[in-house]
Amino acid sequence: MSPIRSTTIAALASVVLAGTLTGCQFGTENAAASPIVIAADLELSGAAAPVGKAYQRALELKVEQLNSSGALNGRQIKLKVKDNRSDASESLRNIGDFSGDSQVSAIIMGGCNECAIGAVRTINEKKIPTIALATSSAVANPVADRRYVFKLGPNAADSASALAGELSRKGVRKVALLYSADDYGREGLTALQRELDKASIKLPNKAAVKVTDTDVSQQVQSLASRKPDALVIWTPPEQAALAATASKQAHFTGSLYFDAGTAGDLFLGESAQATERATLIFTQTMAIDDVIATTPAKASRRQWFQDYTARFGGYNGASSFAADAVQLIADAQMRGGGPADKVNRDGIRDVLETSQLDGLSGPIRMTPDNHSGLMPQALTTLVARNGRWRLAG
Repeated sequence: MSPIRSTTIAALASVVLAGTLTGCQFGTENAAASPIVIAADLELSGAAAPVGKAYQRALELKVEQLNSSGALNGRQIKLKVKDNRSDASESLRNIGDFSGDSQVSAIIMGGCNECAIGAVRTINEKKIPTIALATSSAVANPVADRRYVFKLGPNAADSASALAGELSRKGVRKVALLYSADDYGREGLTALQRELDKASIKLPNKAAVKVTDTDVSQQVQSLASRKPDALVIWTPPEQAALAATASKQAHFTGSLYFDAGTAGDLFLGESAQATERATLIFTQTMAIDDVIATTPAKASRRQWFQDYTARFGGYNGASSFAADAVQLIADAQMRGGGPADKVNRDGIRDVLETSQLDGLSGPIRMTPDNHSGLMPQALTTLVARNGRWRLAG
């Protein structure tokens, strides 16, 4: 891990908090200033719609909070949302439309890896700062070819390291892996194999599933029949729930472990019985109501969790990434976006590239060499108990 990535949370204590809505540090703007327009390209229909809709709810809630906070010195954020239908071609059309709109300051893209990677060339050519919520490292790397692209959300290497550490701590010696046959899944396979090798944990059996598969029982049955100590699931959230249920139907008696990319709703619903005592690597915000708010950042996360659950009747782990993306763009606009009646996309990009935020998701740090901002310390261990995720311990 590089020195930049290993910076401690304490070193970020002085940065702007995602939930502190004080705007005095931004200087003065008059109330008649033009709105800050943020565009969002989301999966609101198609295979990835559940997560896309969670992102939309989070974006709307965060925008509402910032607009009513007074933090923007009289300015308001306007959100423009388009559905990419979980299709990379449709997403690229949306990005083209957004980038051609001179009022749009920046774009937030959803969780579709293929969409974000496919839009890189257009984003760079149009020079429009974009924060993607997708998981693949190829979204933001290599940085030299992605100057206007930034990424929030867990990184495969960090998730694999945390998983291997937890497996080793529990004395697991043999693991099976179910992973998605996409960029993030294949990246996860490589990263997890590397970390398991370090811990002397064997990974003799693995199976891939297409991200569009609605039945993973055959692959799970095959893996369970080899009687591993643990089954690691590295798929999108909906498939992870299916895999958990399939493992119970296969009478798997080992432990279930979930990568950060599997995180979905706080309450486990129909998969609650199958996931009881399962382990998830994810951010603390998913179970922040278990945490005593001893710092302003923790208090902000707890308030965000309460506001979201009060509004929508539940909580989705991905929501904090979307909210942090809005905060980062708003901060960058106020600091480097130029006069209130103009949009300076290059100025926004430059501020984003050096952003530090103790966000709702955890500590975030962007640098010219690292456009994937969520730091490893943001990840923690959660355990499924009584139908929901709780902090381990």
